[in-house]
Amino acid sequence: MEPTIYNCYINGEWIKKSSGEKIDVENPASGEVFAQIYTSSLDEVQHALEAADKAQFSWQMLPPSERAKYLFAIADKLAERKEHFAKLLVMEQGKTLVEARFEVDDTIRYITYNAEAGRRIQGAIFPSENPYEQLTIHKVPYGVTVGLMAFNYPLALIGRKIGPALITGNTMVIKPSELTPVTASEFCKIIEDVGLPKGVISMVVGYGHNVGAALVENPITKLISMTGSTRAGQAIYKGASQNVAGLVLELGGKAPFIVLEDANIDKAVEAAAISRYANCGQVCICNEMVFVDSKVADEFTAKLIKRVQKIRVGNPMTDVDMGPNLSPVALKRINEIVHENVAQGAELVLGGKRPDGAAFEKGNWYEPTILTNVKPEHSTIQEEMFGPVLPIVKINGYEHAKELLNQRDDSLSAYLYTENHKLIMRSIQEFQIGTIFVNKQIVGYIQGYHSGHKKAGIGGEDGIYGVEEYLQKRTIYMNYE
Repeated sequence: MEPTIYNCYINGEWIKKSSGEKIDVENPASGEVFAQIYTSSLDEVQHALEAADKAQFSWQMLPPSERAKYLFAIADKLAERKEHFAKLLVMEQGKTLVEARFEVDDTIRYITYNAEAGRRIQGAIFPSENPYEQLTIHKVPYGVTVGLMAFNYPLALIGRKIGPALITGNTMVIKPSELTPVTASEFCKIIEDVGLPKGVISMVVGYGHNVGAALVENPITKLISMTGSTRAGQAIYKGASQNVAGLVLELGGKAPFIVLEDANIDKAVEAAAISRYANCGQVCICNEMVFVDSKVADEFTAKLIKRVQKIRVGNPMTDVDMGPNLSPVALKRINEIVHENVAQGAELVLGGKRPDGAAFEKGNWYEPTILTNVKPEHSTIQEEMFGPVLPIVKINGYEHAKELLNQRDDSLSAYLYTENHKLIMRSIQEFQIGTIFVNKQIVGYIQGYHSGHKKAGIGGEDGIYGVEEYLQKRTIYMNYE
C-alpha cells in the first residue's frame, strides 16, 4: 500500500506540498513505511510563530472559562475518536493497544484538568506601606509558546503542554518528534473541528537542528516547553538564552529501583517488572537499573527472572504485554550497550537478542533482558537505555544506595522499597531527585508535579505547579488617594 500523506497545520490551514523533503514514518513492528509528512520550511516556521503572535492578545483577553470551553470540546472529540487514535499510536510508536488506549485517556485527563484549572488561577494582594494604596500581584501569560515533543508519548505530551498553555492565555506552536508526527497531524484535525481561533495552535514538523532551532531562537517565542534528552535540552537552553525565553525542560533520567533488605520482595519484583518494561522501557521515569541489597539479591533476582519470563512480546495490536522498540537506530545502540556490558563482566541471564520466530524477523524487536553481576561503572548503569534492558547491582544498604543515586546528574526519579519508615523519611530529605516512588510502581497523576533536578530539567509539568509554569507575575503598585 502507498503511504498515507499527512500535513502540517499553520494558522488554521493545512500545508500541502508536492515537492520538498518528506519524512518516512515506519511501523516499528514491521518496518513498513505507512505514512509520510513533509518537513516545514523556515518560512513556514516563521509564519506559524507570526500567526501565534497575531492571535495571542485576542486569546488572552478571553476569560479563562471561555478558553476552557475549547479545551473541553477538544477532550470530547478525543473521547469520540479514542479507538482511532489508539490504533494510530500503536502503528506509529509501537506501544501495545492497551497502553495506547490509556495514553488517549491520559491526554483527555491532561486537557480537562487544565480546563478546570481556569477558575483557579490566583494572584495576591499584599499590604502597602502607605494609606490609600494597594499592592497586587497578577498572573499573566507569556505570549507565544513552543511545545517540543518526545517520541514516546506522541499524543499525551501534546495534551500535557497545550492544556496549561492555552488555559493561561498563551498560544502555542507544537513540533512533534520527527519520528512520530502522524498523531500530531491527526490531532490538529480536532483543533480544526472545534473551531479553535486561527493561530492559537499551529503544528510544524522537522529536525531539531533546523526547525527546532528556528522555533527556539526566534524573538517571537517567549517560552519553550520541551520533553526529550538532556543533550537536546542543553542545546535549547543555549538557543533560548539569546532572547532570554522562559524554559520548561523535562529531560533524560536514569531511575534506580532500590530494594532494601526489609522490602516486601514479591511486591518489589512485580513493581520492578512493570516499571521497567512498560512501553518497551521507553519512559523517562522507567526503572532503568536495580540497586538491591546483597542480603536479598539472590531471592529478588530469581523471582524477577521468573516474572519477566511471563512477559508476552508480540504484535502490539493484539493482547500482549510488550511491543517493539521505536527505531532500528535505538535498537542497535541498546544491543551494543548490552554486549559491551557482558564484555565488562556482567552476566546475561535473560534476553539480549531479537526474539525467535518469523513474526520478529522485521521490525525493531528485542527480548526483555536482565543482566546481573553489574557494577556501577558499567555501561548499562552509566547510559540511559530507554529500552527493555534491566541491569542489577548489589548494594550494601541504604547509605550505599544513596551514594550511588546522589552522585548522578540525571536526577529525574527513583524507586524505594523498604518497610523502614525512618529511612523513607530520610530519603525525602536526602535523595537529590525530582520524584520518589516509595513502595510504588511507575505512575503519574495529573494533579502531581513532574520535574527533574540537576541535569534532568528546569521547571516541570502537571498539577497546579505545572499551570504556574505558563504564567508570569506582574506587580502593580496603585495609589488611589
